[in-house]
Amino acid sequence: MKIVTHRIPGLVLTDHEFTVPLDYARPDGEQITLFAREVVAPGKEDAALPWLVFFQGGPGFPSPRPEGRTGWLKRALQEYRVLLLDDRGTGRSTPLTHQTLAWRGAPQAQAEYVAHFRADAIVADAEFIRRELLGPEGKWSILGQSFGGFCAVHYLSAAPGGLREAFITGGLPPLDRPVDDVYRATYRRLLSKNRRYFERYPDDAARAREVVDYLAAHDVRLPGGGQLTPRRFQQLGIAFGMSDGFEPIHTLLEGAFVQGPAGRELNYTFLRAFENRFSFETNPIYVLLHEPEFCQGEASRWSAERVRGQFPEFDLAPDQPVRFTGEMVYPWMAEEYEALRPLRECAEILAEVADWPRLYDLDVLAANTVPVAAAVYLDDMYVESAYSQETAAFIPGVRAWITNEYEHNALRADGERVLDRLVGMVRGEV
Repeated sequence: MKIVTHRIPGLVLTDHEFTVPLDYARPDGEQITLFAREVVAPGKEDAALPWLVFFQGGPGFPSPRPEGRTGWLKRALQEYRVLLLDDRGTGRSTPLTHQTLAWRGAPQAQAEYVAHFRADAIVADAEFIRRELLGPEGKWSILGQSFGGFCAVHYLSAAPGGLREAFITGGLPPLDRPVDDVYRATYRRLLSKNRRYFERYPDDAARAREVVDYLAAHDVRLPGGGQLTPRRFQQLGIAFGMSDGFEPIHTLLEGAFVQGPAGRELNYTFLRAFENRFSFETNPIYVLLHEPEFCQGEASRWSAERVRGQFPEFDLAPDQPVRFTGEMVYPWMAEEYEALRPLRECAEILAEVADWPRLYDLDVLAANTVPVAAAVYLDDMYVESAYSQETAAFIPGVRAWITNEYEHNALRADGERVLDRLVGMVRGEV
């Protein structure tokens, strides 16, 4: 259903809502709402343009809200009508938060609900929308960034007949690797990022140690009510995989302390800025399904927590340097993040689910005929490039641009050029 159209300089934005089943195996059961925003260049509103659907990174984050004709969108609008889809549970789609889950009742019921928010359901939603907008025989193009690339590969596996072409940036997933392999690779990458960070800012080693020691000796509460502990402080490393990730962390550490009436204490400005860097509480799908998005017929059992024991460099012993962790999620987060506490039991149940359906049909992917261009970032901290290259080699029709020119956020940092190259690759121009 088309809701309303807005115009801003360079863009025409039309909002859509769709009602879809929570569970496509029970189409007459509970329904949820999906929100998507159509974007087209002025003067092309009625043109017969091909559609390009954008799948956002995450999981658990809404599609971007464009404010102008810039970045990858500028390139896309030269020839496409773009659809920015809020994945189920995010943005203006039926939201999934600790508030909305509360009325589901018992943790088991919450977990059963959340289980319907993986990549397979997101792609089923996209197929529903495709049929609504283009008809059963219509085909469209897709662009997947990070986790959105996982959705794109599932799309190639589950419904390739709906696709003209696929573009993937930093999101070619491992097809058949255990979840523990994923986190071993991620911790190794993270050690390399830590080394580079402290080479750039060697004075931050002492600053990080001072913060950890202070937190170990004091009960520090954040403005939002949760506790700032040493291991929560370590999570600042989630930014290290971005091209602009080091500098905000350095700035934060520079101003960590002020002189209070009883001596040095953590600066309120630091505490506010620290809390604002994380969205685990506002986007809990990320915490609840980050590990299950890798699982096919296995339980995650808090893989990142278990695998961390194989990397003592991240221990917070007083006689060794502080090393930051990354995008991993841990069971203790449900205690130290205030808004995650109501979801603690739900998260534990999801971590023990062992019968997650397969996300990637290897036989279908081995027979792929959809043209695909994928940017693989050699030093990617979030999606192991060696596994991405394995996937690219396995799926026919995938052309991989393997580069160390960019980090994981290339589509945001230089999107016009990145998408232009991928379009050229699919068309044999590059």
